[in-house]
Amino acid sequence: MIRALVAAVVLGALLGCGPVQSTANLLDAEAQLESARSAGAEKYAPYEWTAAQLYLHKAREEAGKSAYQEAIDFADKASKYASRACAAARIAAKAELGKDAPVRP
Repeated sequence: MIRALVAAVVLGALLGCGPVQSTANLLDAEAQLESARSAGAEKYAPYEWTAAQLYLHKAREEAGKSAYQEAIDFADKASKYASRACAAARIAAKAELGKDAPVRP
């Protein structure tokens, strides 16, 4: 009896992890995308920016269909591309600032 109860609790916990994990990954991807937006990724890293947005959209779509593992995978890809976009935008913005800086003799 106790083993059956423990097995049921463990099984219930495992089944409940999908929505929690996908939500956490979606929130992380959204935060990464916002960070990329503030760094100017739309201008300086359009490929990575667009990929991150599209993967996040797909992750939300999959979560809406209760396909939690797919949502997690797409959210992870969105985070990866958003992080790349942020890094590329910061580098490009820094390089652009360097061009306008006065040259000292």
